[in-house]
Amino acid sequence: MVKDFVFGVDLDGVCADFYGKMRAVMAEWRGVDVETLTPHVSYGLPEWGLLPNEYGRLHRFAVTQRDLFLSVDPVPGAAQAIRRLGTEGVRIRIITHRLFIRYFHKIAVAQTVDWLDRHGIPYWDLCFMRDKALVDADVYVEDSPENIERLQEAGKVVVAFTNSTNVHMHPGPVLRADNWTSVEEIVRDRYYGWLRKANKKLPEAPGHEPPWPNCRHVS
Repeated sequence: MVKDFVFGVDLDGVCADFYGKMRAVMAEWRGVDVETLTPHVSYGLPEWGLLPNEYGRLHRFAVTQRDLFLSVDPVPGAAQAIRRLGTEGVRIRIITHRLFIRYFHKIAVAQTVDWLDRHGIPYWDLCFMRDKALVDADVYVEDSPENIERLQEAGKVVVAFTNSTNVHMHPGPVLRADNWTSVEEIVRDRYYGWLRKANKKLPEAPGHEPPWPNCRHVS
């Protein structure tokens, strides 16, 4: 039996405009004009002058008081691209590290599920993991420099989704995409190659169901 072709999808900074929403929350947290906070941040947001250990308090406030994971805007094109790939037979596996602060896991998970449903993002698996290499996938999309490097070291195929946190990186053999059009093209190319090796017919066109029974179809 041929296994599924799995697409491992990160959320924050890839599907969800995490830094855009956190910028607005940070402005409120500090009582400053949002325009005083640069949108060009690196991982951990040091450009906003966070005090030692302040990020945890800010993050908890954002999730529990401002519904961060429910109110964040989707990255343009993400939902539509994932829907098309899922319809074509790709198994969508969401892999996110949103449970790194203690005692608010229930609200973080609930907001995540509600947000995915609200924006019509299909998935078969929802994994909350720090070490994403432990969750198998045929290709991943990720923005965190640390995660990109760890996936690469584990020999995984990873698409680096460009934003200000990783634009400085020269990811070497990993792929890079500046938008979801590019992500979709890369994943589909890999998927179709996988189908050919498995002697399976390709979908008639992007976004069409495969010409074979697809029990993993979600949309």
